[in-house]
Amino acid sequence: MATYLDVHPENPQPRTIARVVDLLRGDGLIAYPTDSCFALGCQLGNRDGLDRIREIRQLDSKHHFTLVCRDFAQLGQFVHINNAVFRSLKAATPGSYTFILPATKEVPRRLLHPKKKTVGVRIPDHPVAQALLAALGEPLVSSTLLLPGESEPMTQGWEIKERLDHAIDAVIDSGECGTLPTTVVDFSADEPEIVRYGAGDPTRFE
Repeated sequence: MATYLDVHPENPQPRTIARVVDLLRGDGLIAYPTDSCFALGCQLGNRDGLDRIREIRQLDSKHHFTLVCRDFAQLGQFVHINNAVFRSLKAATPGSYTFILPATKEVPRRLLHPKKKTVGVRIPDHPVAQALLAALGEPLVSSTLLLPGESEPMTQGWEIKERLDHAIDAVIDSGECGTLPTTVVDFSADEPEIVRYGAGDPTRFE
């Protein structure tokens, strides 16, 4: 059964955040709020967590997982960024964007797109997500909590607890989340390509 944790949306309780981090370090899988919608998340080396996300969402091997990072210093360890791309990303973060970029050797092969060797990265603008990342000290491997056959992510923590009680280890609830996932911009080629329109304003990349 999933542990249900009620967290203050602006001032997350340190004790509760520490409890979630302990769960993550014990190879747990969580549902947590971001500035776009709820996401599933696990620690970088958690192979079982990755498989569980694939199973819950019924994802194929071409799905881009996202490394949710605390800041640019952390993000730069996991993807290659040239100066022009850096400026574009810097202007749009933190925020509701996911960027697809060539991965460094720090990224486990299981997370990479099988042909492109790319991975998604983002820096969220949400106090609870940021508190988790600060306490964990590394990125969260994440995927939007969108169940197979459904057009919108779930917005209520209690509903996630009800639906995924035996599939995940904890639900972190800080109030209702949005229904729009991030805007996804692929920077792996010469020109940026918007591959999903979502919560982030796409016009700066068009």
